[in-house]
Amino acid sequence: MRKHIFWVLMVAFAGPVFAAEKTFDLSEMPVNKAPAGFHSLLKGSGKPGDWKVIMDDVPLAFPSLSTNAPNVAKKSVVAQLSEDMTDEHFPLLVLGDETYGDFTLTTRFKIVSGILEQMGGIAFRMQDVKNYYVLRASAVDHNVRFYEVVNGEIGTLMGPKVPIAKGEWHELSVECKGNQIRCSFDGKEVIPTVTDNTFSAGKIALWTKSDSVSYFTDIRIAYTPHERFLQSLVRETMEKFPRLQGIDVVALSGKSSGPKVVASNNDKAIGQPGDKNDAEVINKGVMTYRKDKELVYVTLPLRDRNGDPAAGVRVVMKSFPGQTEENAIVRAMPVVKQMQERVPAVNDLME
Repeated sequence: MRKHIFWVLMVAFAGPVFAAEKTFDLSEMPVNKAPAGFHSLLKGSGKPGDWKVIMDDVPLAFPSLSTNAPNVAKKSVVAQLSEDMTDEHFPLLVLGDETYGDFTLTTRFKIVSGILEQMGGIAFRMQDVKNYYVLRASAVDHNVRFYEVVNGEIGTLMGPKVPIAKGEWHELSVECKGNQIRCSFDGKEVIPTVTDNTFSAGKIALWTKSDSVSYFTDIRIAYTPHERFLQSLVRETMEKFPRLQGIDVVALSGKSSGPKVVASNNDKAIGQPGDKNDAEVINKGVMTYRKDKELVYVTLPLRDRNGDPAAGVRVVMKSFPGQTEENAIVRAMPVVKQMQERVPAVNDLME
């Protein structure tokens, strides 16, 4: 079976240039089942959202030139079907495990029903269920609003009054570049560009409120792939110490019995297994040393923000006549110190 998510290299893009695009092919997913690879979450109280793939009539992206041809077609959509009338009830459907920094997301959506609320929207740069941005539309209040959620508290809502018809398909789009956020509804930018530094990257989710029944389809994300912290740390350290022969960061994996390389200046090394000495560095915070005819290898612990060993940094250097373990460690320590200084600002080394 083909995968449900397609990756496309972008050659040109209207507006900011992104390196890749992801689209979600709902047609490959079983009808009346939860969409594969997505994760249902709930902010607030009440029952979890009831997210399923269903079929619905969706207007064609390009209407037929023939007056006799229909302008709608049956299409797979993601539907939030729960009608829980709890007020502080926000079902979320996270679009996979990918973390996005700079991106443009576009989705079509339809607000179908709701007694208390009639809303549909997007949560983005999502850290967890209590920290993210929201762009949403309401067919009850006829408005589009942007706001942030920090530690579960909803911030100031901003956005205009906009006629939003229930039962009709609309389009929401959000573009994030650095700390700049642009929000559009039906192809028009409806909120002045927002400048905010609260969240720089995170996951993306579909969003509804209370008893809103809403559908989503044609979900597309054009984005710059997010570089993991440890990989960027290795790259920056190699630039600062150009005489090094290499840096590998080794960490324990919950899915295996031993350590593996999780970041390296050599892409082919990533994912390769470590050895028992690497495990000693991570588990006990010790240092290890070995050498061959041309190179020396010193592995030192990299500690998390709490001071506990979280990974091992293997520093690879050229050997020289008279090279000893002691002076090799002295050479390697400034490298790891430079890396260690960056760690306290990071919540999760493996992100």
